Amino acid sequence: MPPIIESTSGNLLQSIEESQIIVVGAGMFGLTIAERIATQLDMKVLVLETRSHIGGNAYSYFDKQTGIEIHKYGSHLFHTSNEKVWSYINQFTTFNGYRHRVFAEHKGNTFSIPINLHTISQYYGRSFSPLEARELIASEVTEGAPGEEPNFETEALARIGTRLYEAFFHGYTLKQWETDPKNLPASVFSRLPIRYDYNSDYFSDKYQGLPSDGYGALFENMITDKKISVFLNTDFFDHRELIESKNKLVVYTGPIDRYFSYSKGMLGWRTLDFEIEVLDVDDYQGSSVINYVDLTSPFTRIHEFKHLHPERKHSEKMTVIMREFSRLAKVNDEPYYPINAAGDRSVIKQYREMINSINTKILFGGRLGSYQYLDMHMAIGSALVMFENEIATKGFIR
Repeated sequence: MPPIIESTSGNLLQSIEESQIIVVGAGMFGLTIAERIATQLDMKVLVLETRSHIGGNAYSYFDKQTGIEIHKYGSHLFHTSNEKVWSYINQFTTFNGYRHRVFAEHKGNTFSIPINLHTISQYYGRSFSPLEARELIASEVTEGAPGEEPNFETEALARIGTRLYEAFFHGYTLKQWETDPKNLPASVFSRLPIRYDYNSDYFSDKYQGLPSDGYGALFENMITDKKISVFLNTDFFDHRELIESKNKLVVYTGPIDRYFSYSKGMLGWRTLDFEIEVLDVDDYQGSSVINYVDLTSPFTRIHEFKHLHPERKHSEKMTVIMREFSRLAKVNDEPYYPINAAGDRSVIKQYREMINSINTKILFGGRLGSYQYLDMHMAIGSALVMFENEIATKGFIR
């Protein structure tokens, strides 16, 4: 495994000189790019990461007190139907086969999420057949006004109707995004399945699970090639002028608006805060994730990590929970999710146009660099496409 080192000016300067490609950000996208460059092109690659660890938001560690694997930035579930992505990631880990199920706490009752036949029957207080449920929802849905651009709310009302929307999505969305749902794109809601059977799986992908030895081990396994150097606690912007003067390819996965010094405005991002608590009970909530959809709860969800790995032996006397809070990101906050409201879409269009006028050799990718919501499998997939179609074939590295 290559050294994961704190930055020291001498070593970093040497690595900048020796590396042929520089990757900004050690998240899933950046690590995939670095691994491909080193193993497939036999080139030296330098990875710069502002945080004290690799893996981005999917980073995890084992709690010393309880031995439970903690997902530092909230539960991250791997799922994909992409055979190429699944084949790629299985080079570095095995998976436990965990299938994610989420529940929602609403007015003192617990419901299955996403909406399925059990949710509908429980909410309306009687059993429904699949046909009866479809007919019920069809009678409650409303279409948006003619010519109106679809948004989160119109998409929800057109798929599940007012009552289910108000119960499970309106308040939760206000907490999660701190934005009127009418200002969010319809794609945010359309990602969620609506089922008329009792299937309670959160994802429908063919392959699902969590790394058997944890995400930390997975990420370390991705960068074992000695041609990969990683500098932690290192901000690209502190060395940008020097790096760009070397005329080397840079793969940038940080916030795209920061790269352009917010010249067209700051994009809307959500950030998260977490409260971790160790409890002297075997099981706190009976599930890995419960969403708190009512506005009366200040947090959006509670994670209980021991449920992610039922195959492991955990203490029967202790558990770890994490409360998650969502808020609007400010300049110095860690951005997690692009809001992509109407104003953001205008700003990102201008930044994407600016990319075409850049003289330096640079590619933008990842959730932050592309300003797109990307799950882990999507980040890997887009990184593989960038490597194959841009880096390996189009002469950026000559």
